[in-house]
Amino acid sequence: MTHALSAISMSRLLLTCLLFALGAPHSAAAEQTLRVMSFNVRVPVESDGPDRWEARRELMVRTIRDARPDLLGTQELVKAQGDYLAQRLPEYAWFGSGRRGGSEDEHMGVFYRRDALRLLESGDFWLSDTPEVPGSISWGNLYPRMVTWGLFERRADGRRVYLFNTHLPYREEDGAVRVRSVALILQRLATLPPDVPVILVGDFNDVPDSPAYRALADTLGDAWREAPRRQGPDGTFHGFGGHAEKRIDWMFHRGLQPRHARTLTDHADGRYPSDHFPVMVEFD
Repeated sequence: MTHALSAISMSRLLLTCLLFALGAPHSAAAEQTLRVMSFNVRVPVESDGPDRWEARRELMVRTIRDARPDLLGTQELVKAQGDYLAQRLPEYAWFGSGRRGGSEDEHMGVFYRRDALRLLESGDFWLSDTPEVPGSISWGNLYPRMVTWGLFERRADGRRVYLFNTHLPYREEDGAVRVRSVALILQRLATLPPDVPVILVGDFNDVPDSPAYRALADTLGDAWREAPRRQGPDGTFHGFGGHAEKRIDWMFHRGLQPRHARTLTDHADGRYPSDHFPVMVEFD
């Protein structure tokens, strides 16, 4: 009886070790990825009626929690929204200035998982002739336009990555302004260490193959087009209707390899978390 029990125990031990060994490569592979999301959250507007912030904020929390991005660049975020999301998603911290300086108005808020990443540096600059002046407006913009950026270090292995997050003007006649904005962003990226990967996310309010897009694509890779696996529609702006025709939310990169790109269409009872679909890319 003793020998029989020992044999059974030994078999169970060997089975446990085998299962652990089989699972180890998957876990190691998972740790080698970086999950990045871009999400225009839609500024709170009472006139949105059934799609107002209070009616969709829990769905937004659920969408982010289920996707589990390591980095999240938001657009149209106001401080109350950012604080609410951070409260409901305590694994994340966020930072960013209002587009007029201080904490008022819209933010290009950047969220990051505190257990996965360490924030080393961060800052803002404005898309104008005076980029260091908060709230500065140039080139015919109706509102201040800006970039919020951060340098992150992964806790698991010390590897670093920059995230830049922006929101360009929306009018059809703003095409030349978007080109000037992109040129300024590219100038900033050119000053960064070439051995540190860079990710640029945002609502660019333009379509692929426009002059602004081509300027970016001449220097950076379009993660959506390069990813070997894609899920979801090409379009991202749907106006709370769930049918998107234009891909205006982009994710560009340098020094990384996109593995899987998704447009997330999460919704419940006919309601969506925002008037944009978030874009999620998993990088090697």
